[in-house]
Amino acid sequence: MSRVTLNTTANGTVIAITVSDAWRIREGLESTREFETLLQTSQRAESVQIAERGLGEWDSSLIAFIIGVIENCEAQQIPVDVSALPEGVRSLIEIARAVPERSGAARTVTKTPVVEALGKDVLGAYAATGEMVTFIGEALIAVGNWIRGRAQYRRSDMFLTFQESGAAALGIVTLISLLIGLIIAFVGAVSLQQFGAEIFVADLVGLAVTRELAPVMTAIVMAGRTGAAFAAQLGTMRVNEEIDALSTLGINPMEFLVLPRMVALAAMMPLLVIYATLVGLFGGWLVGVGMLDLTSTAYISQSQSAVGLTDLSLGLIKGVVFGFLVAIAGCLRGMQSGSSSAAVGLAATSAVVTGIVAIIVTDAVFAVVTNVIGI
Repeated sequence: MSRVTLNTTANGTVIAITVSDAWRIREGLESTREFETLLQTSQRAESVQIAERGLGEWDSSLIAFIIGVIENCEAQQIPVDVSALPEGVRSLIEIARAVPERSGAARTVTKTPVVEALGKDVLGAYAATGEMVTFIGEALIAVGNWIRGRAQYRRSDMFLTFQESGAAALGIVTLISLLIGLIIAFVGAVSLQQFGAEIFVADLVGLAVTRELAPVMTAIVMAGRTGAAFAAQLGTMRVNEEIDALSTLGINPMEFLVLPRMVALAAMMPLLVIYATLVGLFGGWLVGVGMLDLTSTAYISQSQSAVGLTDLSLGLIKGVVFGFLVAIAGCLRGMQSGSSSAAVGLAATSAVVTGIVAIIVTDAVFAVVTNVIGI
């Protein structure tokens, strides 16, 4: 049953609107489209009268409908009589119409053309790439100054970053590496047991952990832990204008803030990779000895024959490169942070995403290059 009844007088000069029943916003808003159609077809309409008959509970949905009717009538300069409505309804209508709508309060959503949106994305990507290349160049210059002994930094800051990026991360690296070794060994054992080749679980775990999983998983953990911390620290300094203060004092922020973090993480990552490799191999040993009934001597001997110095060296090289990438991503997003607390959170999130993407892409490049040169 409709809550709105429309009638016109015999000569069509008066349009009568009757509202009834309950009006609740959870049941939806009543459309004024039917009234607008009647108003357009009634060329002789001189006034509109709104009354109620059996009106039940009502809320702002009734007020919104009546205001919509009034605005349509005002557009055609037709007076509206609301004297037959309850006093509470009339009062709310007066309050709602007492203050005019601010300019720009009603937002219109315009659809951006596809070509324009694509162009903006390309220009944004080009600008972001330029900023990243510039930042990496400045970071390399800072490293060069550090090697020549000309960099402006505090050794205490670098040693503290060594501790935060190394010893403080052993707990999470231990947990992740042990579980990765266990999982790889268990998955391999399920398949290899079908062929009676359980001993080759040592080869699978050794190569997978040494060449790929130890450096990649350690780098991802450090991106989420240390890279985000770098971004949050530098972003907070940006909010507090500490970075601007350093520049005012003639201190290069790249050397004072970015250099210690970059050097510390790049130096500690190979050590963490070695540790993660040993823990991952231990996880595989647990499965091999505990589940496959292999002897420790046989498992260790098979691992030694499968994993060579080249594999270990490749893992260490990846560790150095990944550490550099994580530090660059964290410091870059931190230095680009806005001047609000929300911007610091976004910078930390962006640092993690940028670091992980850089790690995966670089690892793919390593895989292609090592395959081409036969390593």
